[in-house]
Amino acid sequence: MSGPSRPCFAGDLLPGERRFLAAMREVGFGQFEFVQIREGQIVLDPWPTAVRDVKFGADASASEERVTHLECQLKRHVAELFEYTRAVNVGEIRTLEIRHGLPFSMEIELATVKGPGGRP
Repeated sequence: MSGPSRPCFAGDLLPGERRFLAAMREVGFGQFEFVQIREGQIVLDPWPTAVRDVKFGADASASEERVTHLECQLKRHVAELFEYTRAVNVGEIRTLEIRHGLPFSMEIELATVKGPGGRP
């Protein structure tokens, strides 16, 4: 059995992944905290905590890139994030750092062999 596939285009994303991608773009710079993963899907109910970084004196419009077309190719960062989360049965992303609206790095708690892991 092969592992989860890496999404290549926006159309390859699950509905929850599309919603989360839009939220990452909206945050721009910051992080998401306590993002639940169940059976390879990001859980958005309840919605994860979003924390925006605000830098004064910076040009906010420089990172404005709104592409929602389903045929657009995903950035490598996005494809890798969703490929990774699709491979997780049960876990919790403690922090997902966002830069320029893209996932940059994360700390993730994975379920142990005997327990469900993550937050209840």
